[in-house]
Amino acid sequence: MVKPSAYSLSDAELAAFFRDAGQPAFRARQVSEALWSGRAESWGVVQTLPASLREKLAERFGALGDTAAVVGETGDKSSGTRKLLLKLSDGALVETVLIPARDRWTVCVSSQVGCACGCAFCASGLSGCERNLASGEIAAQAVRAALEIGRRPDNVVFMGSGEPFFNYDNVLAAARRMNAPPPFGLGIGARRITVSTCGVVPGIKRFSAEGLQLELSVSLHAPTDALRSRLMPVNDKWHVAELIEACRAHTAETGRIVTFEYTRVEGVNDSPAQSAALLALLRGFPCRVNLIALNPVPEFPGRAPSPGVCETFRRALERGGVNATMRLSKGRADEAACGQLRRRYLEGAGKGGV
Repeated sequence: MVKPSAYSLSDAELAAFFRDAGQPAFRARQVSEALWSGRAESWGVVQTLPASLREKLAERFGALGDTAAVVGETGDKSSGTRKLLLKLSDGALVETVLIPARDRWTVCVSSQVGCACGCAFCASGLSGCERNLASGEIAAQAVRAALEIGRRPDNVVFMGSGEPFFNYDNVLAAARRMNAPPPFGLGIGARRITVSTCGVVPGIKRFSAEGLQLELSVSLHAPTDALRSRLMPVNDKWHVAELIEACRAHTAETGRIVTFEYTRVEGVNDSPAQSAALLALLRGFPCRVNLIALNPVPEFPGRAPSPGVCETFRRALERGGVNATMRLSKGRADEAACGQLRRRYLEGAGKGGV
């Protein structure tokens, strides 16, 4: 039997469990502290609880070791980035990335097992989407990151495998729990939590109405429908104009600036004509464009543009009044683009190895 993750329990559900078990109410706080601050791998190590209660919890709910066990890892020595392959309680696999930057740590979490969006240069969607992650399976990735680095992460980005807005309720529940103060959560500031979407317009509209200070990032990658549909099939459902309209409305309603992710592919979306089209699309909109060099995957023939072409593209946007930055990919050294570690593991297991 697959046990649900204890990290998915709400405060009310946890309180009800102890009430039904005839336990005092303060046990809920003890368990929350063990989960979120203590990062307990198993119930057996939670010495603040009596042995009989630990046994009951172990029968019903998975702790960190059940929910997010590390079964693989790859790293980039030059940047210190680490990608963890985590096994969930049902054996499904997801990736979580730990990214250092000076004195800060960012953790990139997955929201689905695989992905159904099929973006051309992403390995996550090559096998489709197996299932949504429960809220606790998402939140436990950040707890696992905290255990690995020895402290709470400074930032969380929902940029791993899956489309967050196709798993909306669980993503928002996980974000709220990450934001909740200890011992009932990780205490990560709302403005340090970013939800990234490939352009699911209904999700953006719903997100705008939440009244939260979470950040929104949108994978754009092309300024026209013809090109974006080639790279991102989701564009066939929600076209560029509709997407940008929803993003403008988000900023108007929340006061938060949207970040557009733009992965540059040599000879595809990096020309002066493309920068001009992007500028025309975003002119007058207080947003940010994050320019990313393509992180190659074997299944996509494209490659990253030269540094000079990248800088020319960025300067064209800046001269036109659009805030543009270039982000260094930290997974290139070990071919650790999104979804690749999981895919290599699955292929290796199918051949009798890893």
